[in-house]
Amino acid sequence: MKYLLGIDLGSSSVKVSLVDAESGRCAGSASAPGSEAPIKALRPGWAEQSPDDWWRYLKEALAMVRRHLACEMDIAAIGISYQMHGLVCVDKDMRVLRDAIIWCDSRGVPYGEHAPLPGNFTAAKLAWVKEHEPALFDRIRYIILPGDWLALRLTGTAATTACGLSEMMLWDFERERVSEAMMNYFGFREDIIPPLVPTFGEQGRVSASAAAELGIPAGIPVAYRAGDQPNNALSLAVLNPGEVAATAGTSGVVYGVVGSGKRKVESVDCVNALMRECVSADVPATKAITQSHNNAINIFLHVNHYLGVMHCVNGCGIMNAWMKRQVVPTATYDEINSLAAQAPEGCDGLTVIPFGNGAERVLLNRNVGASIHGIDLNRHGQAHLLRAAQEGVAFAMMYGMEKMGAAHVIRAGKANMFLSPLFRQTLADVSGATIELYDTDGSIGAARGAGLGAGIYATPKEAFASLQLLGTTEPRPAQAVADAWQRWKSILDKQ
Repeated sequence: MKYLLGIDLGSSSVKVSLVDAESGRCAGSASAPGSEAPIKALRPGWAEQSPDDWWRYLKEALAMVRRHLACEMDIAAIGISYQMHGLVCVDKDMRVLRDAIIWCDSRGVPYGEHAPLPGNFTAAKLAWVKEHEPALFDRIRYIILPGDWLALRLTGTAATTACGLSEMMLWDFERERVSEAMMNYFGFREDIIPPLVPTFGEQGRVSASAAAELGIPAGIPVAYRAGDQPNNALSLAVLNPGEVAATAGTSGVVYGVVGSGKRKVESVDCVNALMRECVSADVPATKAITQSHNNAINIFLHVNHYLGVMHCVNGCGIMNAWMKRQVVPTATYDEINSLAAQAPEGCDGLTVIPFGNGAERVLLNRNVGASIHGIDLNRHGQAHLLRAAQEGVAFAMMYGMEKMGAAHVIRAGKANMFLSPLFRQTLADVSGATIELYDTDGSIGAARGAGLGAGIYATPKEAFASLQLLGTTEPRPAQAVADAWQRWKSILDKQ
């Protein structure tokens, strides 16, 4: 039996899934570490992780899957999904020079405000390194993203993608190359950008040394890589203009697809076939990108080189996890969801603002923090606090959706906060959109992406033939939710 290996390198864990290449079904999944991976915050607003820890988590997760299958893993191709916007610096020997500065780190905000670009994206973080760690900056051979580093560790070859450069804010959308304007603005050498590889297609093969560490055969092609949000959209078959995906892990994201105006894609037959099936949208790339800098919505190249329009809330699942730890730390998330549902909609006036995980692009790079409002010591208890956290996250996602425009259907995978019926219903009620829940996640999507990149699947339709709709949540005319939403906005506007 041939398998496709999908790796999802998140900030909370590394998850792997083996997908049966013939049936498209997931044969086994595991993640590590068992609890949330630590994030180093050496100063307020900072967030770093060690790439060596990512590799250790990958080895642990693969070992668990191997024990589950109890057989040799015949892997045809590997796909990688990764936490976006991180900065990994490697020297001429491809050794990591410092801990990775990850997506929720805010130290680059002042540099982004002058560019202008999002302060927690890779280019602004590198500008911080250039000013504050000049000796280290001079030793940099390549800057790469977390997924690029994982591919480097697997194959021994440093590379990135056009999609990756767009999330670094170092891609020229018009000329379709590294942005000379941004590189010159920050004073970056152009040779610190590694060679480009296609999003879908062979990007290198697993080396003998990496294979020995992971317990897999050498020579397996790495055939796909993408940031976690474009990959989440791929995993939900959100590929055409007008389609919308969402996720609610550590961060919460609503991600829509619009037309690029150029229709250029990677030179892989299956992706070219996809593009011929797509309908062009009337949003030129330059206009969309300009608007994104003015209204707190981010624009990237999607995996098929249409444009991905994205709103991100840093304090999403991390807000829910924090509230769980403070209120009922020994409970499971299923128990948390059941307890939260005992409180009424609107939580009897209790409101949670969840922005406590760094500067928020949707708030124009402000860091307003997380806060709890309206506590009545005679009325509010555990259930109110838990429900208010979930409602607050749903409202924060809606806050960005108002800037993106209306969505009629939102697709999501059965994972993280979308496992909560309360959260799904609140988001549906406040947005007016139907929530479709699918049996997939980022690691499964990465595995199917690898199947496309390796030519195992001829078309996206074939790759996602086994994608299952598990259920829908329809919006309701819920007055208590509408009132709570208006109260939430009023509190935020005063901060």
